[in-house]
Amino acid sequence: MDYRKRFMVEPGAKVRLGKIDPSFSDSRKSPKKAAAEIQNHVDRMARLQYLLYADGSQSLLVVLQAIDAGGKDGVVRHVFSAMNPQGTSVFGFKQPSRLEAAHDFLWRVHLRTPAKGEVVIFNRSHYEDVLIVRVHKQVPKAVWSKRYDLINDFEKTLVENGTRILKFYLHISPAEQLARFKQRLDDPARHWKISEADYSERKLWTDYTEAFEEALERTSTRHAPWFVIPSNHKWFRNLAISAIVADTLDDMKLKLPPTQVDIAEIRRKYHAAAARQGRLGHKRSGHRA
Repeated sequence: MDYRKRFMVEPGAKVRLGKIDPSFSDSRKSPKKAAAEIQNHVDRMARLQYLLYADGSQSLLVVLQAIDAGGKDGVVRHVFSAMNPQGTSVFGFKQPSRLEAAHDFLWRVHLRTPAKGEVVIFNRSHYEDVLIVRVHKQVPKAVWSKRYDLINDFEKTLVENGTRILKFYLHISPAEQLARFKQRLDDPARHWKISEADYSERKLWTDYTEAFEEALERTSTRHAPWFVIPSNHKWFRNLAISAIVADTLDDMKLKLPPTQVDIAEIRRKYHAAAARQGRLGHKRSGHRA
């Protein structure tokens, strides 16, 4: 299955999340079989990240959005685990600081975008400014409704500067969210993740759904597409996302930069140094004897 074609939101298409099955999984796959495929994709990602860093002409930005307990942390942990931390960063955008709020809503986001050769994952993102601020009426509609076009322009600027953008909406059902909340309650190691907002926000499920639908419709573009990933099954979520990321990196046609030195001359110096080291070691060994 081509997961990019299967789950991409076509630019201009209407999105009705209620008609997308969050429990969908490829009928040819099983969790056991998927585990091997996920590992293969993760290994590909690691190799391609090395090329991305060495090539130094492009970058990758991955955006993760979901309702509470949608699995953003799980994706970071399981899908991007093999990437070299030296060239990978994860950022989350929560309530703006006083300094951040004094600037335009994209100011703090632009500071965190990837430099050439880097991979950056947004665990929540600039889309919070057309989601939570809309649902909780933190700013008027006259303000947040203009942000879709600003976001599209912002992302187009990044793409024209060599950044590939992948945006994933992790689609779960209300029942699955409640089951995950119960896991947090039953596991003392997860108690720190529990908040009163977990349950109060559930009352706003319809409002969040409408906000996500409009964001997906108005900001899925050819240069920065959205993918709606069925995420009730964590294994399938990881399989689809790892495949999409690996395939996208592969499509970037990354390659090693040309050699900047005379390899033959460097090899000659290496052999000369090794020979001197060998003679020195022999003398030291004879002296100890």
